[in-house]
Amino acid sequence: MSAPDPTPVTLPEIQASKERGEPLVMVTAYDYTTALLADRSGVDLVLVGDSLGMVVLGYESTVPVTMDEMVHHTRAAARGCRRAFVVGDLPFMSYQVSAEDAVRSAGRLVKEGGADAIKLEGGREMLPQVRAITAAGIPVMAHLGLTPQTATRLGGYRVQGRDAAGARRILEDALLLEEAGAFAVLVECVPDRLAGLLRRRLRVPLIGIGAGPDCDGQVLVFHDLLGLYDRFTPRFVKRYADLGAAAVQALSAYADDVRGRRFPGPEHGFTIPEAEMDALLRTLEDE
Repeated sequence: MSAPDPTPVTLPEIQASKERGEPLVMVTAYDYTTALLADRSGVDLVLVGDSLGMVVLGYESTVPVTMDEMVHHTRAAARGCRRAFVVGDLPFMSYQVSAEDAVRSAGRLVKEGGADAIKLEGGREMLPQVRAITAAGIPVMAHLGLTPQTATRLGGYRVQGRDAAGARRILEDALLLEEAGAFAVLVECVPDRLAGLLRRRLRVPLIGIGAGPDCDGQVLVFHDLLGLYDRFTPRFVKRYADLGAAAVQALSAYADDVRGRRFPGPEHGFTIPEAEMDALLRTLEDE
């Protein structure tokens, strides 16, 4: 496999990928190390998602995640990216109340967190926020379909757009968000053919997760695709490695070696000539 092009990914290049029919690759990452690995792999976009609440911080949902936590993790992940375009997630209640709140929060993710763009959940009700953030010069990725921050209102983590009314609303919302200035739309957990219709009707890229293959790009959670998080694995995840099991095996071997006094061995320590060490110890013992 050839090394990825080190040239940073830009908004015009993201749009051009859709026009050329070249799928975009997006991965979530939550800190310097995971973002660095994703960036080295050649992905196009890194999303610092509020899913870090569950995957990294151990919350039951994304709802408790704070703005300070998102800034902290976005800043760390951004330091690991040289090529990938970094998108920071706005957490619950950091943008819903007003357009002013939305601009202020988005500004923090860019100014303090180093993000290139932000993502927010919601449809037509978020149009004032999208317009205000883009007017402030900050690119916005919209998020439709299953929106985890409001999953309770949607009846839980369920497929969206299963009936005519739901599908029509998602389509209308996507077109409205594009008109309001969103540079891309992320759609989660919708029927494959609905996603295909969205892709054909939108001029901006459609990124899918649990939305089938007929999208302009795909996103998965770093920890899901590498088998590092097994508390819940969605149906749409493909696991490319089982690093979690490998890590547990390695840590168990380490623990066994420590308890059996096999680690550390002579090769892991530091020595000085025996005569010098003897003299040193005598000095210490005489004190």
